[in-house]
Amino acid sequence: MQFRSIFLALSVLNGCTSLPIFTAVADLIRCLNYPVQITVMQDGCWTDPEKTYLWRELASIPAAVRFCGLDVGDLPWDDPNQHRNLLVVDASCPGTKRLLQQAGQLLYYRVKWIVIDRSGWDCGRFLRFFDDLKVLISSEVYYLCAGEGVDGYSIRQVYRYSIESSLREEVYGYWYRGVVVRNDQAAIAASVRRQNLNRFKLRASVVITHNATFNHLEDYKDKHVDTITKKNYFLTKYMIENLNATVQYSYVNSWGYRNPKTGRFSGMIGELQADQADLGATALFLTADRIREIDYLSMTTPTRAKFVFRSPKLSVTDNVFILPFNGTVWMCIISFIVLSATLLLIIMLVEFRYTTVRYGSFRPTLMDTMMNMFGTSCQQGSFMEPKSLPTRCLILLSLIVLMFLYASYSANIVALIQSPSRKIRTVEDLLNSRLETGAEDTVYNKYYFMHETEPIRKALFERKMRSRDGSLDRFIPLEKGVERLRRGLYAFHVELGVGYKVISETYQEDEKCGLQEIEYLNIIDPYYAVQKNSSFREIVRLSLFKLREFGIQGREHSMLYTKKPTCSGGSSFIPVTIVDVWPALVLLWWGFGIAAGLVVGEFGLKKRRDIRGRFFKRSRVSGVKPMGLS
Repeated sequence: MQFRSIFLALSVLNGCTSLPIFTAVADLIRCLNYPVQITVMQDGCWTDPEKTYLWRELASIPAAVRFCGLDVGDLPWDDPNQHRNLLVVDASCPGTKRLLQQAGQLLYYRVKWIVIDRSGWDCGRFLRFFDDLKVLISSEVYYLCAGEGVDGYSIRQVYRYSIESSLREEVYGYWYRGVVVRNDQAAIAASVRRQNLNRFKLRASVVITHNATFNHLEDYKDKHVDTITKKNYFLTKYMIENLNATVQYSYVNSWGYRNPKTGRFSGMIGELQADQADLGATALFLTADRIREIDYLSMTTPTRAKFVFRSPKLSVTDNVFILPFNGTVWMCIISFIVLSATLLLIIMLVEFRYTTVRYGSFRPTLMDTMMNMFGTSCQQGSFMEPKSLPTRCLILLSLIVLMFLYASYSANIVALIQSPSRKIRTVEDLLNSRLETGAEDTVYNKYYFMHETEPIRKALFERKMRSRDGSLDRFIPLEKGVERLRRGLYAFHVELGVGYKVISETYQEDEKCGLQEIEYLNIIDPYYAVQKNSSFREIVRLSLFKLREFGIQGREHSMLYTKKPTCSGGSSFIPVTIVDVWPALVLLWWGFGIAAGLVVGEFGLKKRRDIRGRFFKRSRVSGVKPMGLS
């Protein structure tokens, strides 16, 4: 302090009468206690003692200090810690006004400013300095002016709702002899202090895809039509009331998609992009190409659009005839049949050699015993009658063991035919399944399906969503898609809450069981959005968070969206169809084909033998030897 007093006295002797304002700036920065980068911008309008004095005042603050000119290129445009930057400018410097006009969004978004005047302007004159500047509601602009009746400086903040509206100011506190006296409300964040918009009119863009929605935005009728629009309309209405503002709605028929030729967006995003709306009052999906154009604030609508389908019968996705036993059991059964056939062959060969027991006029072979044991396993009996005690014991033991296996197998087959399949779980499973697909005829469904680049999803669209003539007839109305979903073997892409409402009202209780979902879009829940770098961004975001914390968002969601129907009635009996017995029919046809081939082969072999026999007979009669015979 002694050094400061001496330096101040020497500076005053040198004509520097503005040094107290620099001390006030340093004390204010200490009180704010948030910057990591302090940039002092002046363009040769300060004397060297003034620069040195301010630098010494700022030296005790734990932050980087930088002095530069009034060049717009020195502003922290690309600083990742942009929100920790504080800029100090002098209103009396010739280029300061132009710099503030060129600062654009930095004047009201993220960056903090301290504006001073070394000549000691009064507060009224200082306020007029900001008349044509874009100090919007989110701005953190402090200015130090000569307070009336106070031997020191009044520290104030200035903002306005829009560039056309009048300026408003807040008294942050006062500085007097090295002490900053701060108001109680000054410690509260600006986005909280300024939530009363005093009936300022905000512009909101609303997406409506059905004209009937205009008549039912608030009466909860036809809740399955433009549901996401109606919910966010209510949230926007409550938010406007919370902010003490008014609202002017504009209506569009699309959320907005980029035109590849112009690069501009259509619909709601286009209005936000063109400054025709402040609020995107209908939640929308977060995509990479939209992030540069709008700011996403809050996840107001926890709903997804997915493929919904009734679980098909197990026989649609699997061969039910091999499912009753796992691989180990099947191996044990086959091993048992082979072992039993081998033992039966050994016993019969021993009997054939050492006893008088005979099983016809032929000698038993392994093929005979294998066929005998296979028939026994199918509970078809044995074509070889056991005559000795060893064969009878073996056949009886095999019949008992295979009877239990056959009973277990048959019971499992009946149960499996009635069971739903859980095998279709991913988009790839859906692509390779027998299920047909369709989607609700909405703008976003068509856009995302047609612009999908991921190979599997693109293949699903090309093979199952696009007709051979290239038309999009698989995009159908909601009611028609839900009705096709009821019949089974059909997957319908629809917003879940909307689809489940129609399902709950039209399906029988047993038809509500086995509903499955597969996500196709692979995106998160829709977000509420505003203009990019909007000055209302934080105010709107906090208001939306309040609606969620107080339960208002959840209430509107439960009023408009329907949860997945519960399976309370159980499943009904499912009749057996060709699909269920198709593997058995295939096996039967293979058997017919092999049998027919063997018959044809045997007839051909017999005919060849007959021809060869007649040839040999004629040769012996004529005395001519056949070729190749000696």
